[in-house]
Amino acid sequence: MATLISAPQVQEDKLIEELGYDDHFHDHHHGDKYQSNFVSTYIFSMDHKMIARQFLITGMFWAIIGGLMSLIFRLQLGFPDESMAWLKPILGQWITINDEGVGQLSQEFYYALVTMHGTIIVFFVLTAGLSGTFSNLLIPLQIGARDMASPFLNMLSYWFFFLAGVVMFASLFLNTGPFSGGWTAYPPLSALPQASLGSGAGMTLWVTSLVFFVVSVLLGGINYITTVLNLRTKGMSMWRLPLTIWAFFVTAVLGLLSFPVLASGFFLMMCDRGLGTSFFLSEIFIGGQALDHVGGSPILYQHLFWFLGHPEVYIIILPAMGIVSEVLSVHARKPIFGYKAMVYSILAIGFLSFIVWAHHMFMSGVNPFISNFFVVFTLIIAVPSAVKVFNWIATLYGGNIRFNAASLFGIGFVSMFISGGLTGIFLGNSAIDIQMHDTYFVVAHFHIVMGVAAFFGMYAGVYHWFPKMFGRFMNETLGKIHFWVTMIGAYAIFWPMHYLGMAGVPRRYYRFDLFDTFRHFTEINKFITIAAVIVFAAQLLMVINFFYSIWKGKKMTTRNPYGATTLEWTTPIDTGHGNWPGKIPAVQRWAYDYGKDGKEFIPQIVPMAEGEKDGGDH
Repeated sequence: MATLISAPQVQEDKLIEELGYDDHFHDHHHGDKYQSNFVSTYIFSMDHKMIARQFLITGMFWAIIGGLMSLIFRLQLGFPDESMAWLKPILGQWITINDEGVGQLSQEFYYALVTMHGTIIVFFVLTAGLSGTFSNLLIPLQIGARDMASPFLNMLSYWFFFLAGVVMFASLFLNTGPFSGGWTAYPPLSALPQASLGSGAGMTLWVTSLVFFVVSVLLGGINYITTVLNLRTKGMSMWRLPLTIWAFFVTAVLGLLSFPVLASGFFLMMCDRGLGTSFFLSEIFIGGQALDHVGGSPILYQHLFWFLGHPEVYIIILPAMGIVSEVLSVHARKPIFGYKAMVYSILAIGFLSFIVWAHHMFMSGVNPFISNFFVVFTLIIAVPSAVKVFNWIATLYGGNIRFNAASLFGIGFVSMFISGGLTGIFLGNSAIDIQMHDTYFVVAHFHIVMGVAAFFGMYAGVYHWFPKMFGRFMNETLGKIHFWVTMIGAYAIFWPMHYLGMAGVPRRYYRFDLFDTFRHFTEINKFITIAAVIVFAAQLLMVINFFYSIWKGKKMTTRNPYGATTLEWTTPIDTGHGNWPGKIPAVQRWAYDYGKDGKEFIPQIVPMAEGEKDGGDH
């Protein structure tokens, strides 16, 4: 079936031809030399759009693995007396069957599951899967570039991530099990190979994997920053960039400054593990025997880890914020409210994220005066976050909102970010944190604000830009079912955890029914576990919808199906390497001209009328 070419599309093509920038790209790349065979097209691709798909599908694989791990340990917490013998064929030695035929999950493996779940979701899914996908897909398309500054480094970035995944996956099959000392890898469990089963080869593979991952983040970040600064098309000033690009840009800067600090901590830890140094160890006894380590401090590791760990929270959430800003504006048919305030709040969050890390360490014995410093800045970082929330609500207010899967997840993101952010005000106060620290209140807070909210931003982006990636639409009905089950289910999982935490229920316990103090929470734990199983089923529905729609979804018949203003919707439906078949479009205005001068939307490539003010300037 031939694609219909609409009148606006013809007009846009004329504008690109008249006002666009000719870089003679196609003169130098005869016949798309990058896509000459299967291997260079789909495997070692240097096309940013294919690399984005690779990041996304790899991230989805890891999300399923990480989600399954959480289901297994939730079953243990919700139904500690039920037999898990049915898992024996999958988990093997980690399920022990007693004389009555009741299968029990190994306590050691329970901690390995909790550790790997955190590591996988935080790094492989919400850092690589989210930032890697959408930074790659959108930066060149939305700034008007043929590709990334270095397509080769871009390809390397993905394959280092893939290699990190292979090493981490291999650790799951070790005889002694994967690392089990928590995703934060605090010493001494991480720094002494003999500390626990998973502290040996499992920890070595865990560190090796994350070092590869750091390399991937650095290669990607350098590329994203260079591309945004140097490859913007004619007319694309920084104040005309979509908010997505601002978010990806600041995210890349955060990653570039914070991940090397984590790598340095890993290096010192490997010295402690293998060379007999004592950076993080002092006066340790194992089995009644004193070890030779003297003079180190595990608190030093905590400082190095959280100097990455807190910017990491914003490395995860900023791309989701940028995506949601774009999706809500497009589907509310309104300009984003307070564009400059949104940009300044992204920059403020980026700056402040580096001076709040010790709020994770109020209970570690740091000087209370130092704690006060971090309390103040932790509460201050709520201000730019609140500015963004206000502006999203103002953007939606009075808008002609299309309630499709993308916009619903965008609105759901705002809800989750408010709910999870408010509990952060409690935890940011060092006096209250003494009671809340290491309870389920913390688990509830960061899962809602950083986990579920980031997933919602990711889903909004996947549903919205799926046509740009694959030339087809995802099924809307399945998308809405996915949204409502996930939205209600996420609150059903994490809202009750706040009450558990306020009652003092500690996190990372294998079972609670053996404690008189916590036994009466058995029913809540069952409820949370059932909700988790239902929510996981909804994610599988999304995965089925995703892969089915790649081949069988409704085809795009027009290249700008949403009536959006940004440059990615000026490329052909089947976008080849180089993105635009002829000239690169020149930008004439900001990215959010909706409902202006009697027109529903005005693309960025349409010249401004005489006397017209550019939206990005105020």
